[in-house]
Amino acid sequence: MAEKKLKRSRKNKMIAGVVGGIAERYEMDATVLRIIFVLVSLFSAAFPGILVYLILWAIIPLDEA
Repeated sequence: MAEKKLKRSRKNKMIAGVVGGIAERYEMDATVLRIIFVLVSLFSAAFPGILVYLILWAIIPLDEA
């Protein structure tokens, strides 16, 4: 079986599909992953969530399908 590649999701997105794509790749619930991402971003000075999201948006390709 071919391994799924990390792509930004077209169908499971709120802003750019970054977290939705990560959730699809690792077969997780996107809503739970979004909540975890926001909480870690808010409560950790070492994890600048907006900057990380923008970088991932730039480097993860958009899903073609």
